[in-house]
Amino acid sequence: MEDGRGALHSAQWWAQFPAASERFDAAYLVDGLSDLLVRRIAAPLLRQEVKLAAEVVVRYLNRPGSEELAAWASSAATRLATTLERFAERSTGTISVEEAAALSLALDGRYADAAEAAEPLVGTIPLLRLYVTALRLEYFDIPLAVRLIEGGQAPEQAIRSGFLIGKYSWWPSWLLRIVTERALSGTLDQETIHALDQCAYADLSPFQARLARRLLEGETQLIATAAQRLEGLGEPEAADRLRHGDLDAVALAARLVPL
Repeated sequence: MEDGRGALHSAQWWAQFPAASERFDAAYLVDGLSDLLVRRIAAPLLRQEVKLAAEVVVRYLNRPGSEELAAWASSAATRLATTLERFAERSTGTISVEEAAALSLALDGRYADAAEAAEPLVGTIPLLRLYVTALRLEYFDIPLAVRLIEGGQAPEQAIRSGFLIGKYSWWPSWLLRIVTERALSGTLDQETIHALDQCAYADLSPFQARLARRLLEGETQLIATAAQRLEGLGEPEAADRLRHGDLDAVALAARLVPL
């Protein structure tokens, strides 16, 4: 199955996910891949062996300090790889082992290769949700990150936006709408986040919040009017910053200019 852009992804593309988080949950990932793939394996004996091998490896990944589990996991992964080699040697083309082979890569710690192999079998979106969730980032907006990647953004950019928006989830709804719109358009950066944060901390009435939104959207005439009134209130520096696109001046303009 292909994603919305009509193309599958390489192992290099999938490798961006484990690299994006020091807390990447390999146990969750392997367990999730097992759920997606094992039921698709047609040969009952092979299906059972793959399931048991995945369970052993997941137990080890949940307790990586256990030498005993490490030995069991290594043995299970090796045994499965050997089984798949025998299948390949004896195959007449009647039994597909693609699902088992994809999961075998994950059991060997090759998570990006496993995703590349599994994507044509289970589809992009289930894998994408699995890999994004496995990041285990705090204050992380998972649905938004998935939505951004589905829309064509690079994983690194989408993950950064999902983290930023999740971190500031306490913001008022009108600000969250702005930041989400900017994330979807690919224009969300740290400068914008800082400026929006100033607006979030400012004590704005509903009317002032609407004014701030229009200023953030860059309404030329409104910016000119707001800058003039800031000058009239003794804030010439803020007025100049506002005219030159400094988003940090928006909060002050909205708070001090009662249009």
